[in-house]
Amino acid sequence: MKQLIVWVAVAWSVMVVGGSRPAIAEEGGSGHYFPGSMSDFIDAVPPSPTFIVRYNQIYYSGSVGANKAIPVAGITTFGLNATSWGEGLTLVWRPPIKMGKRWSYAMSTTIPFMQMSVSARAVVPLPGLGLTTISRTGTRNALGDMVVQPLMLNYNVNPNFNVNFRTSLYLPTGNYAVGRLANTGKNYTTFEPTLALQYFGQKNGHEAALFIGTDFNTENNATHYQTGTEFHVDGTLAQHLPLLKGLAGIGVNSFYYQQITADSGSGATFGAFEGTTAGIGPVLSYIKPKSKTGHVDFMADLKWLNEFYTKNRLQGNTVFLKAVVKF
Repeated sequence: MKQLIVWVAVAWSVMVVGGSRPAIAEEGGSGHYFPGSMSDFIDAVPPSPTFIVRYNQIYYSGSVGANKAIPVAGITTFGLNATSWGEGLTLVWRPPIKMGKRWSYAMSTTIPFMQMSVSARAVVPLPGLGLTTISRTGTRNALGDMVVQPLMLNYNVNPNFNVNFRTSLYLPTGNYAVGRLANTGKNYTTFEPTLALQYFGQKNGHEAALFIGTDFNTENNATHYQTGTEFHVDGTLAQHLPLLKGLAGIGVNSFYYQQITADSGSGATFGAFEGTTAGIGPVLSYIKPKSKTGHVDFMADLKWLNEFYTKNRLQGNTVFLKAVVKF
């Protein structure tokens, strides 16, 4: 098992170093997946029958240089600045299906609500004036794109180590309009398979996790823009210690996110426009097991991630908060 921990730690370190390499972005300067959002124990597939309710909150603030062009909802923007708050409710069900002693199956859905504030200079065609640059701002509070995970499989190697695989579908349920800066939806569907390796020492409190995913996007039929396939790796190293009849954790999370195929479609006027981002930051967590008379487990996770390198994307900071009640 020590060799396994070392292997995960080395892979995680390679991910951090790799994030500083130049890369060869997406429509709107971001994709469906928030880098760093799936990376540690709180994102595990439950091994036994249970029902989980999770509250998610995401804050992001990012920007690009004043002379950097980013395509947004069918228009070309410069100096894009965006701030978003996202709140979501995730429901996870692990049904009492018998799959042997080591296998388990679950499913989940996440319903998000987004608050967007965006400002930029935009290049737009005006009658009689041709292409004209104007300054614009926009705000929008509305439903975001729902996330459905119909297949979540976990294999329990031993009490400390799990391997799990899941498929996610990001559905275009969010509010969207062509030519509008602030949209709470992407107006396309994303299919995302993810493989995770998770070690959590029951006696030593060590945590080492690695999540590897790929995003396959459909075309935005309103702008005829298809964002290329994206690859992302998220990892966490943490130590958990006894506190207040539970476990408090402190550690570090890092991510590397790379677009691996070019954007396409008649609306992809920027050409390949492949995007990259890498970031790192601290993670705090707390686990409170149910008491002898209680009925729920409680878990919480808080992290701040700073993007230290980006290309063809917004660059900024993200704060994630997750709170879980397990029945």
